[in-house]
Amino acid sequence: MRVRLAAILVFSALCSGQQSPAFPPIEQWKAAVLKGDGAALKSLYSSTPPTRISTTSGHIDTDADVAFWIGLKAKTMNVTVAEAGSPQPGVESFTLQVKIVGANGRRTNIVEGQAWLNEGGVWRLAGAKRDIAKLTQPTELNEKIYPTGDARAQIQTALTGASKAHKNILLVFGADWCYDCHVLEKAFHRPDVAAVLNPNFQVVDIDIGNGNKNLDIAAQYQVPLNRGVPAIAILDWKGNLLFSQKNGEWERARALGPEDLLALLKQWKPQA
Repeated sequence: MRVRLAAILVFSALCSGQQSPAFPPIEQWKAAVLKGDGAALKSLYSSTPPTRISTTSGHIDTDADVAFWIGLKAKTMNVTVAEAGSPQPGVESFTLQVKIVGANGRRTNIVEGQAWLNEGGVWRLAGAKRDIAKLTQPTELNEKIYPTGDARAQIQTALTGASKAHKNILLVFGADWCYDCHVLEKAFHRPDVAAVLNPNFQVVDIDIGNGNKNLDIAAQYQVPLNRGVPAIAILDWKGNLLFSQKNGEWERARALGPEDLLALLKQWKPQA
């Protein structure tokens, strides 16, 4: 998740786990998708300014987004609110977990970030961030991941333990408000990932707060936080930097698969 987004695209974790969002425009959006009504769906998008739609493959226009949803031919559609907030007056933002079963029985799991703008009393979809979910998604964001103490001391403690076990250090920069940080944390506990992670790495979670904490540590390990979090750096057991991601590779952890994480861990595990 981007550390600093335009206010209209900030998704704040104010409530979670709601099966039926108490926001009528989302119900209208869902109904249009289920009916396969492209005209009704398109009428929900903002035109001035045009809706900004981001996908894993890049930015698309409204027509392409409508075509995607209608093309799923949804027979059933379950929508759960993972995050909801009001980042500014007249704006409502949500992160939705969408499970669709198509007419052919195909199941598709999607994470859809939506920002709705009140335009003269009518709610329009002003921004969307859509990804096909491959990793397990969090059902709520109440879990505490990132410690609030001295991050440098935590790194030093990890180095002490890693030197004895001859492990590398995996630094994960993020924050508890970050949806994708929770996705990555859950991925660490997958049996296939844990089998590589636990014997080879000491994990240190570094809190960035609201983009204003531990920036010096991120800079030291060449992690550009403006490319989004979670962000990763890997050190050897002596504290030398082996790798730091430069292009926000895990900023959309929701869209990556376990094979992506396993490839990273296997590449940078300690050499025998």
